[in-house]
Amino acid sequence: MVHLIEFTVGNFLSFNEKKTLSMEAAGIRELPENTFVKGDCKLLKSAVVYGANSSGKSNLIKAMEFMRKTILNSSKMNSTDKLGVSSFQLNAETAQSPSFFEILFYDYNTRYRYGFELDNERIHAEWLYTLPSHNTKKEQLLFIRDSEGIAVNNSFQGASGLEERTRDNGLFLSVCDQFNVPIAKKLVYAVNSITIVSGVNHDQLITMTSIFMENNTQLTKGFFQKLQLGFIDINRITDKRGWIDKALTTHNVYDVKGNIEGQHHFKIVESESAGTNKIYDLTGHLLFALQSGITLIIDELDAKLHPLLTKKIVEMFHSNELNKNGAQLIFATHDTNLLGCNCFRRDQIWFTEKNRKEETDLYSLVEFRNVEGTKVRNDRNYEKDYIEGRYGAIPFIGDFSNLMKNGEKERD
Repeated sequence: MVHLIEFTVGNFLSFNEKKTLSMEAAGIRELPENTFVKGDCKLLKSAVVYGANSSGKSNLIKAMEFMRKTILNSSKMNSTDKLGVSSFQLNAETAQSPSFFEILFYDYNTRYRYGFELDNERIHAEWLYTLPSHNTKKEQLLFIRDSEGIAVNNSFQGASGLEERTRDNGLFLSVCDQFNVPIAKKLVYAVNSITIVSGVNHDQLITMTSIFMENNTQLTKGFFQKLQLGFIDINRITDKRGWIDKALTTHNVYDVKGNIEGQHHFKIVESESAGTNKIYDLTGHLLFALQSGITLIIDELDAKLHPLLTKKIVEMFHSNELNKNGAQLIFATHDTNLLGCNCFRRDQIWFTEKNRKEETDLYSLVEFRNVEGTKVRNDRNYEKDYIEGRYGAIPFIGDFSNLMKNGEKERD
């Protein structure tokens, strides 16, 4: 089971300076059920990211996905392949500098810190540290890479001798995974378990739901029944070739007096709402994450969903009964209703905002300071304050009063 502690990105897309999303709980008392203990850390079960359009919410998730894909695909590349990184382009100096990625996480009971710096041509730096047990606070270096080469610690068993097999544009961790170095295999498997999906382009997620439903039929059906989406039953279907074809929903048929006289089946993709189709597409990932205790990251979770459905999904991850293995949900949203329903601690609420140089800043509500320098109290109405602009991270929209008049002048 993989539990995220921190993710840091720098010089990537709209991020110029290094910014860190932390899943480590702050020393505050509200909503203790939204946390769990792992090793010597108290971690958060969820984090929500707010911000104006184009402020960097999706870029944060893209940064996580880029790091994940780079680790998983490095071994498949050849020496002439470009690395596909997009540095911050609005600063003449950083546009030509390497981008920075680092992840700090628990894999079962061992903590790891892994990261790299790269541009489109090569890996400039790479490092891996571990904290073997919570009885010590001193990290142990497993390997480090810089412009001079790669230095491997003897404790990174099986990795020595693979330095020369590492391409300039390839990750040493991926090479070690290729050659069955136990720790490397373990870490690549852990990174692969971190799931990142889109809440807008979600049609491709149906395979996971269909497979999960086949193996966990009652659990999946029970989930849909609890959501009360308007149908009384749901069953997965395949087409004539055996390919997955989403599902059939079952509805009651009534006579003129309102008595049930039969049932009718609909193809979910053709007859149910866009929101119901999205819930179906996401269900496999949501329930698998809760069952397996992994990290699930969703961009625009709230798209097409009623606010109460989004709230219910969040509450599932916060529930000690439903989330027994420390699953974590990280998502970007514009749904401000969640800020007013006592769902989140202050350290779970994050904001993205661009400064005048169009660089994304990332900060949590627990870090935020009011104009007078005081912290935000936990009895504040977070939704009202956010809409009023007290925490920043909202769009500044101009005056539209003369817009049509200007258009009329152009026509004249």
